[in-house]
Amino acid sequence: MVINSKKSLQETLEIAKKEGNTIGLVPTMGALHEGHLSLINFAYSQCDRVVVSIFVNPTQFNNAADLEKYPRDLSKDAEFLKTHNPETIVFTPEIKEIYSDEVKSESFEFGNFVNFMEGEFRTGHFDGVGSVLKRLFDIVKPDKAFFGEKDYQQLRVVKKLVEITGQPVEIVGCPTSRNKFGLAQSSRNFRLSDSQLKEAELIYEALTRAKKMFSTNSVETIEKEVEQLFQAHPSFELEYFSIVKEKDLIPTKTKESEENYRAFIAAFLGEVRLIDNMALY
Repeated sequence: MVINSKKSLQETLEIAKKEGNTIGLVPTMGALHEGHLSLINFAYSQCDRVVVSIFVNPTQFNNAADLEKYPRDLSKDAEFLKTHNPETIVFTPEIKEIYSDEVKSESFEFGNFVNFMEGEFRTGHFDGVGSVLKRLFDIVKPDKAFFGEKDYQQLRVVKKLVEITGQPVEIVGCPTSRNKFGLAQSSRNFRLSDSQLKEAELIYEALTRAKKMFSTNSVETIEKEVEQLFQAHPSFELEYFSIVKEKDLIPTKTKESEENYRAFIAAFLGEVRLIDNMALY
């Protein structure tokens, strides 16, 4: 079932809720893949009905070219969902359904952790994410919303968002979906050639190497190791590699035995920007 208008969606969901169904939301920007499918399946394991929104949100792109090149194929996405989860409600709103007036972000006080990593290199990105999700939560009114840990910093932003807005939705984090070589599933992978897909495995290699080294090496030593790894592969441009305390997501140069840590990475392979992260415990 594909629905374009929020009015039609809300009428459909009102009937479902009156029948006692719980509602799950999987927000996407389309270009659906196995990673999205794992989120949808996880949502079905916890909710009776699942809404998959497909909306390429302009306010979370800080680069106009990146927005323009973002892969879009709504008919292919609809067929993908029909094949795998035919009961899914697919919400494909036009911009005016989400941003009724002008298309711009709200400002949110998410905390200091959004000044690093994605927040540092993609100015305004998280305000854009918060703006669209606040609206989607208002429209769908889901019991739960599901997000992948590949975008772990974003997951924490979304949890902070519902604290700020008070919207009664439970935010559920789901494990990163990877291919058999460890590459995180991403819509941006569609823009990579076959040879680049093979090269992209370097990101997972860097993270697994960092994890193996973490217990016996300093943060500085691990950072140098990762930098050297990327220097040996000139087709890549490493944007950042950060080790952070998981509780605050602020990059650190020291380690404390009682803390959990996570490594984050962003790199360009040609024109395609790829991100990933991994727990170091």
